[in-house]
Amino acid sequence: MTTITLLTGRAAPLPGSDLKSGIDKRPVAGPLMLGPEGFAGDEQADRRVHGGPEKAVHHYPFEHYAAWREELGLGASEPGVSHPRTPVGYFDMKEADRLLGRAGAFGENISTVGMTEEDVAVGDVFRLGGALVQVSQGRQPCWKLSRRFGVENMARRVQESGRTGWYYRVLQPGLVAPGDAFELIDRMAPDWTLRRLWQALYVDRLNMAELQGIATLEVLAEGWRRYAIRRLESGRVEDWGKRLEGHA
Repeated sequence: MTTITLLTGRAAPLPGSDLKSGIDKRPVAGPLMLGPEGFAGDEQADRRVHGGPEKAVHHYPFEHYAAWREELGLGASEPGVSHPRTPVGYFDMKEADRLLGRAGAFGENISTVGMTEEDVAVGDVFRLGGALVQVSQGRQPCWKLSRRFGVENMARRVQESGRTGWYYRVLQPGLVAPGDAFELIDRMAPDWTLRRLWQALYVDRLNMAELQGIATLEVLAEGWRRYAIRRLESGRVEDWGKRLEGHA
């Protein structure tokens, strides 16, 4: 059991763009209703690829923030202090420095310490305040992360790191408040950790035995099962360029 920081956000223009995104999440002070498509007051700008029942809630581990500060050359000091820029892949490290000073940088609705992709599995069921949620899939980063951070290859960095976060579907709607206990109730496929899923889809990408397992993993979101089915049928990996680079 752990406790949560709860965050929501409205759709707003991305930095330097008129394209909107709901990625800017801020901590909330009071309870919110969690329904089948997410928290009351939370928004996603492009519903074709964000939100929906299989992406109702996004969870990102806060312990990843220290790793990102180190990787981006920001050090461990307080946000706002000047730091050396990394030699490649940056636009404005001051923005990354600011974002990594608090939860919400990655567009997450839930921030915790003590849960990572190493130990959370697809199908895990949690009691979240008055609601029940189930891990549905990992997060596929898109180019909007790069624009948000001012780091030109941030989306690709997130994918390659495996520090992606994950999504929940809502099994039982209910009221959720900041600081509510977050308790593991059941495990439907404990061998299929999010780390294993990431390894199969983004590292050992044509491991047919793993792809076969993913294709038949019923608790995994249908869209992710289709990736495995297409690779099994074609023997090829899908192109990630548009998702990772997009308009950034």
